[in-house]
Amino acid sequence: MPLELFNRDGHRCLMFHDLCDADGDAVQANQFLIVDGDTGAIIDPGGNLAYSELYLAMTRHFPPSKLTAILASHADPDIIASLDRWTTATQAQIYISTIWERFVPHFCKPGKTEGRVVGIPDAGMRIRVGRSELIALPAHFLHAEGNFQFYDPVSRILFSGDLGVSMLSSAAAGKPVSHLAEVLPRMEAFHRRYMVSNQVLRLWADMVAPLPIDMIVPQHGAPLAGAAVAEFIQWVRTLQCGVDLMGPQNYRMPV
Repeated sequence: MPLELFNRDGHRCLMFHDLCDADGDAVQANQFLIVDGDTGAIIDPGGNLAYSELYLAMTRHFPPSKLTAILASHADPDIIASLDRWTTATQAQIYISTIWERFVPHFCKPGKTEGRVVGIPDAGMRIRVGRSELIALPAHFLHAEGNFQFYDPVSRILFSGDLGVSMLSSAAAGKPVSHLAEVLPRMEAFHRRYMVSNQVLRLWADMVAPLPIDMIVPQHGAPLAGAAVAEFIQWVRTLQCGVDLMGPQNYRMPV
């Protein structure tokens, strides 16, 4: 059962949070369906572990064959490893950073992505979905070199990829949190390792702070809503992470 994040005037945002068993070998992951009228887009459709269940679950809410866009925040397997099957099931265009544009065909049989991959320039772009649009916001090095988040100005949701992740069970991931303290112990270690530097986090915080954001929804873990949105933006401003924490002790020959 997906979590309905938004539903008003024919515009819907659904989060599928329980298609990968977080208690098994794979990390819990969220997939997202955005519908505006008779047009749909999917964000970070996931790997083969999620494909069959996601396709079936989606049919209850929107015909997958009518998807016009597949949006990938970056090129990790838990983001687009199922792409070969989505290129068979839909005619949707694939949007991904220009950095990863030529890597995408490696997920598919020869020729299946020809003419279907749209490279997102480093500055981002606006992607039409029905009567509305999703905005690809630069999120480079958070955590991938070419990385984008997707902001929906209708729902005022920021789909934030790996930024804002909390390592939770599938059930817990389906419950939005309104105060950062509720999930901070399950997100701090991840951000210290997977985010590149505090400099990049501060640049990101400066970019998103003026936006009207009702919810930050990551690719793993629970959505951040209410006060947790501003609390998270403030928290990352001062977080030391990635190369900030590296030193000679991390680059030694193993004994």
